Amino acid sequence: MEILDTAFAQMVKEHKSTIYTVCFMFSKDSDEVSDLFQEVLINLWKGYDSFKNLSNINTWIWKVSFNTCISCERKKKRRAAVPLTMDINLFEDKDENSRQIRLLYDRIHRLSPFDRAIVLLWLENMSYEEIGAIVGISTKNVSVRLYRIKEELKKCRTIKMYCHGKLCR
Repeated sequence: MEILDTAFAQMVKEHKSTIYTVCFMFSKDSDEVSDLFQEVLINLWKGYDSFKNLSNINTWIWKVSFNTCISCERKKKRRAAVPLTMDINLFEDKDENSRQIRLLYDRIHRLSPFDRAIVLLWLENMSYEEIGAIVGISTKNVSVRLYRIKEELKKCRTIKMYCHGKLCR
């Protein structure tokens, strides 16, 4: 059992950035991201002993993380929550690069969780085959969905929006 514990701990250490990346795509709230991370760890632990190395361990971790976050997203939608907000963001970056990254992140966050996951995996330089294996669709379907997602994101860029009382693109 101790060998299993050590191997699991090493796997988490090596792949924690992957898990956090998936969790961050499903929430902007750091507390919720931590909760998602914990849920993913629980599900990885439950399945670790039965992982048969039929796929790459990284692909398995992505799939478990993705499915866990999707399940939590569905549960969250079932119960109404009143978010607590602060009027200021002490960590807000003011430079142009940070603003552009934030705008892209906000646009991606408007996508459905499934499309968000596809974009996330694509941004991680995963092949269409790997993406398809993780999200459970064909390689051709990955290609078609990515094309449609990119077109949708381009449309978002051309729509003028009001952000914090200011006109932004």
